[in-house]
Amino acid sequence: MSGPGGRRGRAGWAGRKGPPPWWPADEPWPPRGGRGPWGRRRGPWARRFGCLFGVAFLIGLVGLIGLVGSIVMAAGPFGHVARLLGIGVVILGLLAIAGSGRTFRRVAFSLDELSEAADRVEHGDYTTRVTVPLTGPRPMRDLARSFNEMVTRLEADEAQRRRLLADVSHELRTPLTVVQGNIEAMLDGVHAADEAHLAAILEETRVLGRLVDDLRTVALSESGSLPLHREPTDLAIVATDAVGGFRSAAQAAGVALDTEIAEDIPLLEVDPVRVREVISNLVANALRHTPSGGSIAVDARVDEAGRAVVVTVRDTGTGIDPELLPHVFDRFAKAPGSRGSGLGLAIARGLVEAHGGSIEVESAPDRGSTFRFRIPVNHEAG
Repeated sequence: MSGPGGRRGRAGWAGRKGPPPWWPADEPWPPRGGRGPWGRRRGPWARRFGCLFGVAFLIGLVGLIGLVGSIVMAAGPFGHVARLLGIGVVILGLLAIAGSGRTFRRVAFSLDELSEAADRVEHGDYTTRVTVPLTGPRPMRDLARSFNEMVTRLEADEAQRRRLLADVSHELRTPLTVVQGNIEAMLDGVHAADEAHLAAILEETRVLGRLVDDLRTVALSESGSLPLHREPTDLAIVATDAVGGFRSAAQAAGVALDTEIAEDIPLLEVDPVRVREVISNLVANALRHTPSGGSIAVDARVDEAGRAVVVTVRDTGTGIDPELLPHVFDRFAKAPGSRGSGLGLAIARGLVEAHGGSIEVESAPDRGSTFRFRIPVNHEAG
């Protein structure tokens, strides 16, 4: 096929500045990443790398020949022996250069691929990956592998950023819609500007305020810049106060709420406000998913090694879906129909990790959930 759309027509257009007449208007020119006549198999930097290697080889070869010539000229009566040795050295040098040429060629192609991939990443293409050479210099393989890992993280961060924007927009839409609807109804005379309607607007503004505060806490904890005001803290007092704030709600919901705090817990060098927030988030989450007649138990004790205090919040609620369980500590992760914002557990994880601890969960549908977090013991504070 030799028409403008055939192989000859396409190959004949390769190298020209503008696209051919039949090229689609919505596709970039020249095409990138292909293996045809327009696919940049070796970019300018690869040619520069190749030229650099070629110059190095040439300098090495000239230097080798010059060195051998100098030895031959200085050999005097043993010139014929030196000449033979020089020829042998030159041959060995050529063989060594020829043997290393393949390695340098492989490195040049890898550098070419890396430079093109870096250019695509610069323009926002985080799906780019490079081929990790199976052979060749180990630093080159490590560089390709590190590049792929870097782009993978960039791609994950970009996806997370997009999800965050979508989730924040979704969470803000409901209270803003309620506020806007009530105000418009008042202005249109549908609703009176009385205490009942104004109270509904005020409550939605409080929801917005809590959401903004939660987002700020999550952002600070994930960035590692969350300020902690550490002080010697009695965890028994903090846990008792945190649980006490939910007793009225638990009684109204028909849920038993019990606490068991070990007496041998030492003073912890922690931020008491933040630790109370962690316990409150876990208890609130348990209360939200435990039906009437169920129970919630909170206990704290020192682990067997004596290196950390373990706080456990166990409920007999509906449990967590297996598909949601691996993502339960992610931002805005929540079961369908959940009344929460999906930030409480993400905040709990961030606050625990800010204290150098860890948090985990065990759960099964209709069998309840067990949240457990650890905070290292500061022996100096005890």
